[in-house]
Amino acid sequence: MADRPVDLGNLGPDAEGITARMREICADLGVEYACYASNTTINGELVGLTTYPEEWRAHYLSQGHHMRDPTLTRAVHAVAPVDWSRLRNMDGYAEVFRDASDFAIPQTGLSVPIRGAFGDRGVLTLARRCSDVEWAAQKREIMQQVQLMAAQLHDDVLRSGQVLQRIRQPTLSDREKEILQWTAAGKSQQDIADILNLSSRTVEVHLRSARAKLGALNTAQAVGRAIGLRVIYPI
Repeated sequence: MADRPVDLGNLGPDAEGITARMREICADLGVEYACYASNTTINGELVGLTTYPEEWRAHYLSQGHHMRDPTLTRAVHAVAPVDWSRLRNMDGYAEVFRDASDFAIPQTGLSVPIRGAFGDRGVLTLARRCSDVEWAAQKREIMQQVQLMAAQLHDDVLRSGQVLQRIRQPTLSDREKEILQWTAAGKSQQDIADILNLSSRTVEVHLRSARAKLGALNTAQAVGRAIGLRVIYPI
């Protein structure tokens, strides 16, 4: 999981429409909250949307709970929906939900894994405040729907313009893009260092970071992928 997930809720009308769809899912299924999270196919960066209160969302991220929350970290690798009751003895659960109780966040819920057509993975989590008996009955009623709804939501995300661009576009720094652009122009590492008044080692550090973000094995592959994503342009 990434050190800091990207909040797709800040991406304007497209994201607002998907968040509205998540609220509809909550209403249709009779749950209180939903959270969608997915990785990118390029660098595994975690992106997400949620209907949880802003106070809990901010606290959750500031504490790095997304790195240890088994309703995300374990469920994303599952092959079928995972009831949170099965996760209660796993590492991270007690810490995350001890904090959650301070924000009146339900501890009863379901995580629905999502498999995309291009190797991307995601998860839709649903939460409701109720007894285990009530939840067991509700779960039986909604189980057939939740997997279809999760897959449709994932498709909605991948079809949305701004959101899709953010998911597929690596977060290269301006300096990384500048160095890749000069590399695409045929300049050597030392040439680039001289042009930008940097040390050759600093240029290499930026290139290494860019390769990692682009999922590239070497600099030539990184340049090719950056051009393909229109992060830089051929010269």
